[in-house]
Amino acid sequence: MTIPSFVIGIAGGTGAGKTAIAEEVTEAVGDAVARVPLDSYYRDLSHLDMAEREAVNYDHPSAFEWDLVREHLEQLLAGGAIEMPQYDFTVHNRTDETVRVEPADVIVVEGIFALYDDSVVDMQDLRLYVQTDADVRILRRIRRDVIERGRDLEGVIDQYLSTVKAMHEQFVAPTRKRADLIIPEGANSVALNLLSEKIEAEIRGDAVRRWERSELEAQLRDRQQSNLAGDVLDERESERT
Repeated sequence: MTIPSFVIGIAGGTGAGKTAIAEEVTEAVGDAVARVPLDSYYRDLSHLDMAEREAVNYDHPSAFEWDLVREHLEQLLAGGAIEMPQYDFTVHNRTDETVRVEPADVIVVEGIFALYDDSVVDMQDLRLYVQTDADVRILRRIRRDVIERGRDLEGVIDQYLSTVKAMHEQFVAPTRKRADLIIPEGANSVALNLLSEKIEAEIRGDAVRRWERSELEAQLRDRQQSNLAGDVLDERESERT
């Protein structure tokens, strides 16, 4: 295993598709990846009752236990395993269980604030921001919170209008300037191929630890244009036949 591990940060607004990118990277690279979702690091609010926990602004950076995030990342980078906390969104609190995460060649830190904390960002070798239109993000959030987390529709919409949107504009969106690569909606497959090549080269030890944002974006544009040109040629060939 490579020590220190190669760390990727994946940020973006709620419902942007961060988890999908993280899952695709994990699937592409395999067992060489350890995932650290920031959703697991919401503060323990056992000292509050349910009504008080429901009133907490979970889209503010202060909702996360940053000291523990830093400690766990440092431990993984040093080659040690961690006991990652687990969070129950239906009760707005941590559970009593933890999940053991072993160190790996690649560590993926994923969450709306993955590019927010200075110390966490400094540990990252590649920083990604997933850019998705607000209307798509809110629809995804509604579907996730209502279907997967058992929340009522009215409460999800009220939360979005009262805190989520404002927190995104104040804290999340500005972190895109820290990204090495901004992944636009619809470019996931192209970006994933590029990322997979970079990560595999890193694991082999024949890649640099830092990439220029302009270089990565240029490579992503070239691949998108190449794919588009290929689609046009396929359409023309189909018309001929």
